[in-house]
Amino acid sequence: MLKCRTVWKKLAPLARSSSTVCRQNVRRAVLNNGRTPAQVPAAHMSTGPAGGGRENQLYALLVGAACLGGGIYAYRTVKGDQRRYEERLSEIASRPHRAAPQETLSEPEPLAAEAAETEVPAPEPEPQAEPSPEEPSPPAPEAEVVAPSETTEIPPGGDVAPVASKIPSHARYLLIGGGTASFAAARSIRARDPGARVLIVTDEPDLPYMRPPLSKELWFSDDPSVTETLRFKQWNGKERSIYFQPPSFYINPEELNSAENGGVAVLTGKKVVHMDVRGNKVKLDDDTEIAYDKCLIATGGVPRNLQVIERAGEEVMSKTTLFRKIEDFKLLDKVSRNIKSVTIIGGGFLGSELACALGRRSAESDLEVIQMFPEKGNMGKVLPEYLSNWTTEKVKKEGVKIISEALVKSVVAKDDKLEILLKDGRLVKTDHIVAAVGLEPNVDLAKSAGLEVDSDFGGYRVNAELQARSNIWVAGDAACFYDIRLGRRRVEHHDHAVVSGRLAGENMTGASKPYWHQSMFWSDLGPDVGYEAIGIVDSSLPTVGVFAKATAKDTPKAATEKSGTGIRSESETEDTAVSPVASSTPAPPTVGHKDDYGKGVIFYLRDKVVVGIILWNVFNRMPIARKIIKDGEEHADLNEVAKLFNIHED
Repeated sequence: MLKCRTVWKKLAPLARSSSTVCRQNVRRAVLNNGRTPAQVPAAHMSTGPAGGGRENQLYALLVGAACLGGGIYAYRTVKGDQRRYEERLSEIASRPHRAAPQETLSEPEPLAAEAAETEVPAPEPEPQAEPSPEEPSPPAPEAEVVAPSETTEIPPGGDVAPVASKIPSHARYLLIGGGTASFAAARSIRARDPGARVLIVTDEPDLPYMRPPLSKELWFSDDPSVTETLRFKQWNGKERSIYFQPPSFYINPEELNSAENGGVAVLTGKKVVHMDVRGNKVKLDDDTEIAYDKCLIATGGVPRNLQVIERAGEEVMSKTTLFRKIEDFKLLDKVSRNIKSVTIIGGGFLGSELACALGRRSAESDLEVIQMFPEKGNMGKVLPEYLSNWTTEKVKKEGVKIISEALVKSVVAKDDKLEILLKDGRLVKTDHIVAAVGLEPNVDLAKSAGLEVDSDFGGYRVNAELQARSNIWVAGDAACFYDIRLGRRRVEHHDHAVVSGRLAGENMTGASKPYWHQSMFWSDLGPDVGYEAIGIVDSSLPTVGVFAKATAKDTPKAATEKSGTGIRSESETEDTAVSPVASSTPAPPTVGHKDDYGKGVIFYLRDKVVVGIILWNVFNRMPIARKIIKDGEEHADLNEVAKLFNIHED
C-alpha cells in the first residue's frame, strides 16, 4: 500500500502536466489549420523539477503499453467478428435459396455480430455486404419439416404419423365424460362461441347418447334388431335414435385443431386417469397428455352393487347385471330371452321401470319377473305411502312378483341357480339378478385434481356456478352443487344433466350464471302410468296430494303424442309459467285416500313452504311447478294452487 502511494505521488504531477500539454497542442493545431508544430519546447513537457527525465520515461512507457494492449485487443476482436461473420454466411449459403429474392443493404462490418445473433437468413452476399438487422426475416420453412414439434399439424397422407398425432395435444374446451351433461355443455359452448373447438373424452365406445330409453321405450319395441339399431318408437309412435347426433355431426379428433370453423370431436375408449390442475393438462390411461384452457368433469356415476353379491364369488357376479350402459341393455335383453327367472333388487326409479318392462315380456315368454326391495312399496323413498302402495299394485298387474321389506342376507350359486336368502328367512331362487340399488358418483379424479368431495351427498363439491376450481367445472350426476333456492344438492336425472351441462358450458365461455333453473325428472311405468317431479321429493317430508279422475289423455303415451317428443323435458318452456294465487282459507285438509289415483299433484313441504312437486299422470305443466318452487312462498290452501295445473279438466 505504501509503495503504491509513493508511486502515485510521483506520477500525478506527470499526468497533470501531460493533460495541460495536450490541451495546448489541440489549441495550437486548430489555430494552424491542422498543421503540426515543427518543434515542441521541452519546457512544456514537464512541470516537475530539474532532472525529471526518469519520470517522463516511465510515463511514456505506461502510455505506450496501454496503447499497444488496446491495439492488440481491437485487432483480435475485429478478426473474431470477421471469422464469425464468414462462418454465418457459409452456413446460410448452404441452405436452399428462397423462392423470392431479398434485398440486402450494406452495413458497417462491426454490425456482423448483431446479425449473427438474430439469425437473419440472406442470399449469397458480396464480401462487404450483410443482412439488415432492422428487417429480420422468419426462419426458413424447411426447418419445420425436418423437425416438427408436437403441435405441428401433420398433413393428411403424410409420412409422419405418430400415435400421439391422432389425439390433439391441446383443446381449448376439454369435456371429460361422454354422457348427456357433456353433450349439453358442448352444444352450449358452440352456441356462445361458434368457432369453439371442443374435445369430449369418454371411456365408453359409443358417441354421446341418452340413457332414459334404456329402461323405458327400448323394451317395448317390436323391432327384433333393436339392440343393434338402438332406434325405438316413442309412446307417440314416432321413431328416433338413442344417440343425440349421428356420427357425421362430429369431426375426427386429429382434425380438431385444423378445422376452420371448429367443431366437436369425441375421443372414445379413452379414460382420464390424472389431472394436473396447475399445468392445465390431463393424462389418459395410455399416458397421452392433453392440455386444456377450460375443463368440464362430467364423469357421471357407477352403479352400486350389494356387498353380499360382491363377496359371493365370480359365478354369482357373472349372473348379475349392474344396469347403466348400452352394453348392459344388450346383455339383459339377451339373457332375459334365454332364462326362466330374473330378479330385480331395488324399488326405485330404475328397478321399477325395468320390472314393468320385463313384466310385459313375461306374458309372451313365460319369464318369471321378481322385484324385491326393503321398502313397503315401489318408490317408497319418494312417494307417500298410500301412493307407493297403489303403484305397487299397478306393477303387480304388469306381471311382476313383488317381495317387499326384503333385506338380502346372502347370495350363493347352486345347481346352476342363484339362491337369495333374506334376513327374515325367505329364500328366492332365480337365474339372473339385476342390481338397481343406486348410483355412486364417479370422483376418481378428486385426489389428483385436489377437488373436494361432499361428505353428505357425494360428488364433487362446486359453487352455484358449478365451478370446482379455476378453469374446472362439474356437471351432471357427479356434481354436488349449491342450489340458491333449496341449498346443497346432488341430482341423478336426465334433465338435470341437460340443465347443468348447459349452464356449465355457458359459464366456461364467461357467462358467470348461477344455478337457479329447477331441473325435473320423470319415470314411466309403461305407457299408461307416469309422473314428472321437481325439487326435493322425499317421502319423509309432509305431503299434500290433490287428485282427480283420469281420462284417456292422462297417460305418458297421450302426453308424448301432444308434445311430439318422448323426452318430455325437451318440450318444456318458461313462457307458460304463471304465478300461483295464494288463498286466505285455513290450512289444507287431509286428502282422503282413494282406491284409484288416476291423476293429481303431490306437494312436498318443508317449514310450510313447497320444496317439491310430483305431477302424477299430469304432463306439460312443469313450468308452473317450477315457478311455485322458485317463489318459495307459503300457501294457506294448496287445493287452490292445484287448480293451476287444470287437473279437473275433462
